Amino acid sequence: MSAGESHPQHEAQEPEEAPIVPAEERGVVFQLGAAALDGLRMARELYSVFVRTLYFMFYGRREKGAFVQQIYEQGNNSVFFLTVFMGFFGMILVFQAGEQSKRIIPDLSLLGAQYLQLLVRDFAASIGALMLATRVGAGIAAEIGSMVVTEQVDALRMCAADPIEYLVVPRFKAGIVATTAVIIWSCLIAWLSGLLTAWSFFGVLPRTFANVSMVSVGDLVVGLTKCIAYGAAIPIVSSHSGLSTFGGSEGVGWATTRAVVNSSLAVIILNFFISAAGLVLFPSK
Repeated sequence: MSAGESHPQHEAQEPEEAPIVPAEERGVVFQLGAAALDGLRMARELYSVFVRTLYFMFYGRREKGAFVQQIYEQGNNSVFFLTVFMGFFGMILVFQAGEQSKRIIPDLSLLGAQYLQLLVRDFAASIGALMLATRVGAGIAAEIGSMVVTEQVDALRMCAADPIEYLVVPRFKAGIVATTAVIIWSCLIAWLSGLLTAWSFFGVLPRTFANVSMVSVGDLVVGLTKCIAYGAAIPIVSSHSGLSTFGGSEGVGWATTRAVVNSSLAVIILNFFISAAGLVLFPSK
């Protein structure tokens, strides 16, 4: 090679970037992994909201009238809705149970006792909480979500006020009290409607239907535990959905939908674990 010739310059080649795979072409494993990571992240955020709520409930400041107002919003405004729903639910359940029982045994003397046990131990709390998740959960998420998109929550933070202390704690405390009270009332309504149905369609006398022999202390403890757990879970999940709102009115609608879905899912999950623990600690008769 002559002196006038120049050596070729070997430029360093940059590594090629990995192509971005469209969402519709991603595999099932990728989608399941992403969903699992999202679920873990949301569970961590819910745990953080729950712990901070407990802290401010004992050590935070108390706003006058906030607790009573939330009792009215979550409890009083839900009484008519749950009364109508649980009344029809009790009639349908007793009618279907009576029709199926007649195919096996003609004696329906224990229909009321079995129905009351199921109602106290599980149905009243779980079905009632699912209905409250649709009304109370959506209301909490919409209210807090609207405050987020209108920057009222940011104004609270600028005033050195924690939104958990001012927004979540009153709803959390009221949720426990209101949910327990409303579910006890709805349980009574469902039992009365079942009694009338058994009397009207199957000739079961009210004194025969009003049999409490199968209801034990364990049933009451399990049912009350579910009321308290559901009353705590619905405000926490719904408040988290409201606080994580972004955008405008579309974001509020998204937060409301997510609050209803996640609150209902929380009720189902808690029902499984509390029922399993109740069967171990208080076996049903």
